[in-house]
Amino acid sequence: MQIFQQYIDGMFLDGSSQFDSLDPATGAPWAKMPAASVADVSRAVEAAERAFFSPDWALMTATARGKLLMRLADLIAENAPRLAELETRDTGKIIRETSAQIAYVAEYYRYYAGLADKIEGAHLPIDKPDMEVWLRREPIGVVAAIVPWNSQLFLSAVKIGPALAAGCTVVLKASEEGPAPMLEFARIFDQAGFPKGVLNIVTGGPEVGATLTSHPKVAHVAFTGGPETARHIVRNSAENLASTSLELGGKSPFIVFDDADLESAVNAQVSGVFAATGQSCVSGSRLVVHATIKDAFLARLKEKAEAIVIGAPDDMATEIGPLCTLRQRDNALALIAQSVKQGAKLVTGGVALERDGFYFPPTILDCDGAPEAVSLSQEFFGPVLSVVSFQTEAEAVEIANSTQFGLASGLFTQNLTRAHRMIRAIRAGIVWVNTYRAVSPIAPFGGHGLSGHGREGGIEAALDYTKVKAVWLRTSDEPIPDPFVMR
Repeated sequence: MQIFQQYIDGMFLDGSSQFDSLDPATGAPWAKMPAASVADVSRAVEAAERAFFSPDWALMTATARGKLLMRLADLIAENAPRLAELETRDTGKIIRETSAQIAYVAEYYRYYAGLADKIEGAHLPIDKPDMEVWLRREPIGVVAAIVPWNSQLFLSAVKIGPALAAGCTVVLKASEEGPAPMLEFARIFDQAGFPKGVLNIVTGGPEVGATLTSHPKVAHVAFTGGPETARHIVRNSAENLASTSLELGGKSPFIVFDDADLESAVNAQVSGVFAATGQSCVSGSRLVVHATIKDAFLARLKEKAEAIVIGAPDDMATEIGPLCTLRQRDNALALIAQSVKQGAKLVTGGVALERDGFYFPPTILDCDGAPEAVSLSQEFFGPVLSVVSFQTEAEAVEIANSTQFGLASGLFTQNLTRAHRMIRAIRAGIVWVNTYRAVSPIAPFGGHGLSGHGREGGIEAALDYTKVKAVWLRTSDEPIPDPFVMR
């Protein structure tokens, strides 16, 4: 059984205790993970603060920080197969996805490596003739980063990359469910040559998260997860008045008009809700389809869903692996049963597979006769699609926006003017038109409402890790006049 360690102040340390990590494909323990104590968290934050003020980091040029990030990117690319293998083993994500995704994670670090020395201040045309005033963007301080088990290396890259590019230091809490890839990432980070304490990685449960997010030396909290946990984090941040960026869940609409390329839209819908076993915050879990094509669309979608290869996550032929936890599978079953009771019709799937591990089949629910079905409003975090139809464009907009979330959306139509109207009308942080689930380090990612606030990716993310300092320089050689008058 493999044993992993946490990473604090440049050292690999055992936790105050250990816990078993379960292989989702078998349900059996495969590794021992460190559980951080409150003291471990405090030690990590103290290390991050020392590093933040240390000349080794604080006086390092932005260009030099960029070179370290570039070195880290190269090491990630070099070690991608090992990281992918660990993420698949510990979370159940299929190897064909983790291999591709982790190789691309390196591009996020390369993007922020290039951005490090391009975070600029500004000169102000101030309304006083004897003053020069300019703005400096400076790092905000110690960042507490919290990531869930799904896509950990990606979700940490969009926090660590911009934070380090801006000159911050980071304490990252990996999820207690599947932390292996982040703990292995610590070893790769250690090889890159950053000063000790710049990044610290711990793992543990709610007590660890509460201690970290309320710590008086934390200046910013970057969180990805669910709305309920986010509420606790916001309450904790009242203790240290840390700023927050919250990337939360979604119940994203996937809107298909009657002029859409059906084959392309069906394939995109498969990708949007069944890829990654539906364990994605941008999952297109609400199909909003024009009534005239609903039957044809569902027939194709059902055929493709039932042909999906469900198997071992480490097999490159597998298209859907297990859910990460037994709790997710039980939650999916409960929500499906409740939705059927409310009038939803099961098109396919909906029954746990009789095999070891936490497997669950692609599931489609026709909710046209059940507008109040819980499957239309609650996030499954599993391969479950709820379907409703519409007659008019206005009705499509109304259905799409009938959610407390606002993260992602998909729109399929050949009508250019309609596309522009819908783009304006849909309340979501991302609108994919005639595609779905595309990402890039260049584009910001985030939502509003219960999907959170702040952005990850792009220049906006780096600016979230800075604060603005106004500098006033008096250029006159004359003595300051009346000291009792504000200048």
